[in-house]
Amino acid sequence: MNSINSLNSIKCACCDARSEDIRQAFSFLSAAEIEELCSYLELREWPADAVVFKEGVSADDYVGFLIEGKLVVKNKTEYWDKNIIIAILEKGAMVGEGAFLDSGPRSNDVIAVEPSRLLTLSVRKMEELIAKNPSLAIKILKRMLYIMNKRLRKAGERISELL
Repeated sequence: MNSINSLNSIKCACCDARSEDIRQAFSFLSAAEIEELCSYLELREWPADAVVFKEGVSADDYVGFLIEGKLVVKNKTEYWDKNIIIAILEKGAMVGEGAFLDSGPRSNDVIAVEPSRLLTLSVRKMEELIAKNPSLAIKILKRMLYIMNKRLRKAGERISELL
């Protein structure tokens, strides 16, 4: 089977998402790696206006991969006492990687702008993946670091524009 056909036939064990949506969220992995990863994922859904993550809360121990919908990332400013939109995340985005990696509280509110679905990877499942398939776990961790670095650079650019 060629790689295009194998990418079109991805079946995720935990959900009924279209192959195209799963490929978009995991574009950094091969079809075989995606199928392996799916056994570690859980599908979670939120209606429009629901809170996905709440700033300061540390009970959520997962990173999410958005396969449907749209999320807004907000942060409340102390100075103006207003919510500032940090980012709008669309299908294919990763969310919650910072708290996932450092086990700390969430640094922002994340709200579903429209009905949204995430494939989530819990810390416990990540530990299982590390033990059973370290090369796949390393790819996921490298992707998280890449996303965090990209977002940090963008934040730096925004700050320098204000100065």
